[in-house]
Amino acid sequence: MPEVIRKFQIDYPGVDYELLLGDYTEIEEWIAEGRVDCGFLRLPTKESFDVTPLHKDQLMAVIPQDHPFATAEAFPLAELEKEPFMLLEKGAKAEISAIFEKHHLHPKIHFTTWDDYAVMSMVEKGLGIAILPELILKRIPYDVVAKPLEVPAYREIGFVCRDRETASLAVRRFMDYLKYRN
Repeated sequence: MPEVIRKFQIDYPGVDYELLLGDYTEIEEWIAEGRVDCGFLRLPTKESFDVTPLHKDQLMAVIPQDHPFATAEAFPLAELEKEPFMLLEKGAKAEISAIFEKHHLHPKIHFTTWDDYAVMSMVEKGLGIAILPELILKRIPYDVVAKPLEVPAYREIGFVCRDRETASLAVRRFMDYLKYRN
């Protein structure tokens, strides 16, 4: 999103931003309450919201460099149950747990956090493995390997506001700039 914001600010330098971090459930609540004008959520979300789909983000197995599957084409789902697992999760809408449920997996969860950098650091030190979204894994400072799962899994990210018609002029103009994302 930095490229979208950069281009938007060139044309609208007087618009200020307040970026809040929350889990999907919190952000949905903030949009519904009017606490925030818009947000980025995993889809699907509430049917009443105005949604602009943005990106289909693949979920990847994250393993240490010296892991036996580091050179494999894909990471076998069954292996998720055999090693300590670092779970990136907070809130009710958790895509990683959904993978476990869908495939009847019971990983040995040793650590749960909302901090993706903590997960990558622990994986790098050989304390376990994880599943993280591919977008998080771009330009990371950790010495880890990311592999697609043998059964690909994705999350879809969208730009969401309560109602495009009643959204502020700044939000409506910002939505026009979403085409500049890379």
